[in-house]
Amino acid sequence: MPAISTNELRNGLTLELDKGLFSVVDFQHVKPGKGGAFVRTKLRNVRTGAVIERTFNAGVRVEQAIIDRRDMQFLYKEGDAFVFMDTDTYEQISIQPVTLGDAADYLVESATAQIALFGTEIVQVEIPASVELTIAQTEPGIQGDRVSGARKPATLETGKIIQVPLFINIGDRVKVDTRSGDYVTRV
Repeated sequence: MPAISTNELRNGLTLELDKGLFSVVDFQHVKPGKGGAFVRTKLRNVRTGAVIERTFNAGVRVEQAIIDRRDMQFLYKEGDAFVFMDTDTYEQISIQPVTLGDAADYLVESATAQIALFGTEIVQVEIPASVELTIAQTEPGIQGDRVSGARKPATLETGKIIQVPLFINIGDRVKVDTRSGDYVTRV
């Protein structure tokens, strides 16, 4: 692993520290009037998502983790595992739902995701901020029920249940925000 100086830190850089892999969220170089300079950082654990604050002396060397980001296409589900194909090499890999996290709720066949690998370990899966999915099941809206902002549950083609407006019917395509799981608009 290449070692870099704390003076070279920047947002988005991934570091391999004693407690795991961390991505730099924020950093600040501080030069007090007395004493040596230091670097105050906010680091996000890539595996757990926990954010910690850590202070380094200026000029200290830390290990930079080499993260390989690849665009992969979701092919199909095999048992519990999701099978992805690297769009460059056509290599196929199986990913467990635990590794995918919330992204598993929004994946349909031929969807593209960006997979971050540290060696052979999958450390992060990124999907687009919003996706278009079809409503598989929902109750019909009741005539005359026009309360402002009224919602009803609807099941997406992936099995995820979201709240949608009363005018949405089975078969409608909707845009869903993958970060919050909220309905955005009908497509």
